[in-house]
Amino acid sequence: MADPHDAAPPLLQPGQAAPDFTLPATPDQMLSLADLRGAPVVLAFYPADWSPVCGDQMGLYNQMLPEFHRAGAQLVGISVDGVWCHAAFAEARKLHFPLLADFEPKGEVARRYGAYRAQDGVAQRALFVLDAGGIIRWSYLSPLGLNPGADGILDALDALAPTQKPQGAQA
Repeated sequence: MADPHDAAPPLLQPGQAAPDFTLPATPDQMLSLADLRGAPVVLAFYPADWSPVCGDQMGLYNQMLPEFHRAGAQLVGISVDGVWCHAAFAEARKLHFPLLADFEPKGEVARRYGAYRAQDGVAQRALFVLDAGGIIRWSYLSPLGLNPGADGILDALDALAPTQKPQGAQA
């Protein structure tokens, strides 16, 4: 069995297949990455529900949901907090996207993405944009104390979009 204090592998990079996972979204519902195939997915790993930077980051992404949805993308937040903590945090911040509990075994999914901070026992502040087939097309590791914003996510989603004709254009 691996030592839980071992360092996580490096952050997964574009071109790699995103490791599948199934995590609790609520006390009685699970969500699998495979359930989201067929459309782009934004995975936002973050350290802790109630930290100021995480609250600001998740709040920003909640405001950006219409932009993510315009690109056809589903947003998923992931931290090592438990489902009840996520439920209280999502209600307090009025979040409208799933927060998944990478709680037990602690940080297992974050470790597989190279997004676990073993010395602190939390997920790194790491972002991934996956294409409809589950291939990582963009990844970014932000300093723990810095909100990475949404520009990189939006640029990555734009890069996934096929060239579209303006509305009303003739073929």
